[in-house]
Amino acid sequence: MLWGASFLFMRVGAPQFGPIALIGLRVAIAALCLWPLWLASSEAASLRRHALPMATVGICNSALPFVLLAYASLSLTAGFTALINATVPLWAALVGMLWLRDRLTPRQWIGLLLGVIGMAVLTWGKVTFREGGSALAIMAGLLATLSYGFSSHFARQTLAGVAPLAIATGSQTCAAIALAPLTLAFWPTATPSGYAWLALILLATLSTALAYILYFRLIAHLGGQRASTVTFLIPVFAAGWGGIFLGEVVTPPMLLGGAIILVGTALTLGIARTSRRQRS
Repeated sequence: MLWGASFLFMRVGAPQFGPIALIGLRVAIAALCLWPLWLASSEAASLRRHALPMATVGICNSALPFVLLAYASLSLTAGFTALINATVPLWAALVGMLWLRDRLTPRQWIGLLLGVIGMAVLTWGKVTFREGGSALAIMAGLLATLSYGFSSHFARQTLAGVAPLAIATGSQTCAAIALAPLTLAFWPTATPSGYAWLALILLATLSTALAYILYFRLIAHLGGQRASTVTFLIPVFAAGWGGIFLGEVVTPPMLLGGAIILVGTALTLGIARTSRRQRS
């Protein structure tokens, strides 16, 4: 739900702030929100012990993909960008096979395929280029999803046992430090509007700080591949938020696509198999 709303916030903020300044402020504000919670926890020393992997996660799971997707949103429609974003579980599966030698069951492969099909149905008729769209924007979006796929496994391998709050705080702090010089260099010449600032604040607090606490908790409990399937649900909620706040029409193909995505996610997560084991 929170990541689905981020597409609305970026749609408002990116044209006025620019992709680099928007994301630099996004991760900086998110880090400022997380630090008081982290300092009040019992994990205050974890940042020093895991500084290098947290910096890697901050760059590969926040700074780099955030900027690339914000850049892509300037020339690609939201539907097309959401469809690109749905390739994260596929990249995560590929990285898992090549790096960790993970094997997916036929049921999980079917789930991944259904997720992509559902994404196609959901965005059918909206997958168009804005004026000025280019292949470079598509490549940027795919590179962002590859970075997500890698970082989900990397976080599980290098930060196992570290509290999700500590990982979220450390990664956003490292991302903010890495982007600080570029944020200053690409600061917008025109003052952004109040709506753009509101979108930025909501993007940083809800769709970043809170969302990443939840996401790293998922990685700790489910693993990188299964946790990455939440990306299938992003366009579903993005369409819902668009209908509520922007007056966008939710069509029958959107409902059908959302249903297919839910089934595909359930198969990829192995929910049906877990239910049978519990009954036995």
